[in-house]
Amino acid sequence: MRVCLLASGSKGNSLFIETGESRILVDAGLSARELVRRLALVGVEAADLDALFISHEHTDHVRGAGVLARKYRIPVHVSYPTHREISGQLHGADVIEFESGYSFTFRDVLVDPFRITHDACDPVGFSIESREGKVGVATDLGTATRLVTDKLAGCRTLVVESNHDEGMLMDGPYPWHLKQRIKSRHGHLSNNDTAALLAEVINPGLEGLFLAHLSEVNNDPVMARQVTASFLAGQNICSPRLIMGDQYRPSELLNI
Repeated sequence: MRVCLLASGSKGNSLFIETGESRILVDAGLSARELVRRLALVGVEAADLDALFISHEHTDHVRGAGVLARKYRIPVHVSYPTHREISGQLHGADVIEFESGYSFTFRDVLVDPFRITHDACDPVGFSIESREGKVGVATDLGTATRLVTDKLAGCRTLVVESNHDEGMLMDGPYPWHLKQRIKSRHGHLSNNDTAALLAEVINPGLEGLFLAHLSEVNNDPVMARQVTASFLAGQNICSPRLIMGDQYRPSELLNI
């Protein structure tokens, strides 16, 4: 299994996952040209992708989806409500609809799109499980519900949001209504929220941990890493490799 955050942040998000038989993108929030370039940087040809999974309709997750899917004939898996929102962008692509809350099989993986709280029509996280183990993906969520912690249990790799530092957000330049939106149940997880989520889902088999969707305005990568590293240092259950997502370059390619 190989996992890489091709891009992570408010300007564009995309995650690459490779199992024994599948090469998958979760979201395509950069231009198709830039996604192809970043895939090449980690030794992957866009033409070899087997599927694109969409978490929700916000532009920073779907910007390049239609062009990439049409050009390279990549099937797009998306929930019906989200497809309805972005149907124009996906016109001419091979679209396969799923229902959030119901798992489905794709090649050698069991995909479980679970509901999360965010200000989108039908936002989901993903549990993607193959014989090599399970990858849990939960970004763009305002709170970690019991459903989220249940779905992220038992993962070998976790990709979780660590969006903002509460102090930086409240003291920062955003207008009050936007600060309230980010802090709400339909917004984003803070660094401390992420540590609390990890306390619920870490397990002895966890080998890789990606921190994703860091705000460039309301967070500091050093601070986000320190909060999570401090939590990891205070437990003796596992010692995963901690990898930071970046808006402008692919992360380290994690080999499990």
